[in-house]
Amino acid sequence: MKRITRTLLPIAAGIAVLAPLAPSAVAGVTEEAPRAEKSASSEAKAAAISRDTVIKRAKTWLTAVDGHQVPYSQAKTFQGYRTDCSGYVAMALQYSKPGTNTVGLASSSYTNKIKMASLKKGDLIIDANGSNTTRHVVIFEKWTSSAHKSYVAYEQRGSHGTDHRTLSYGVGSDEYDAYRPKKY
Repeated sequence: MKRITRTLLPIAAGIAVLAPLAPSAVAGVTEEAPRAEKSASSEAKAAAISRDTVIKRAKTWLTAVDGHQVPYSQAKTFQGYRTDCSGYVAMALQYSKPGTNTVGLASSSYTNKIKMASLKKGDLIIDANGSNTTRHVVIFEKWTSSAHKSYVAYEQRGSHGTDHRTLSYGVGSDEYDAYRPKKY
């Protein structure tokens, strides 16, 4: 018997409808209804993690699905984590499944805001403003030069999936800010 999973879809302010989700075409990537998350305060008390471990975990999604990156989706999960940018960061930081959202990651329950120049491997660059289609979070790895005009980061991005590339979010005039996870 085929398992049909449903999720709430907003159709108007304050109104939602249960809609069936189609089975995934990618091995290991599943669609499921959102699960209750642990409280933010219990997440903040979660075991510490090293910066190297965060980067190692981030790398795993680059080749996790038959040698390819995990595809992006706000409705699907991989190994229990949402396959959107914040679910990916939650996986790398070993937060509870399916992971908090981008706004949650930018909250004082999970992170402290820092200056861009203070970024270290495993820190986050977050745009927590706007809607679920404009908010974003990436995992900082290293600066590309001492000028601090761009950096290498890991991200889970729409129409692509898991990526490791050079970015400049937060170094110009945009809505991105640097954050240090409380797990370090």
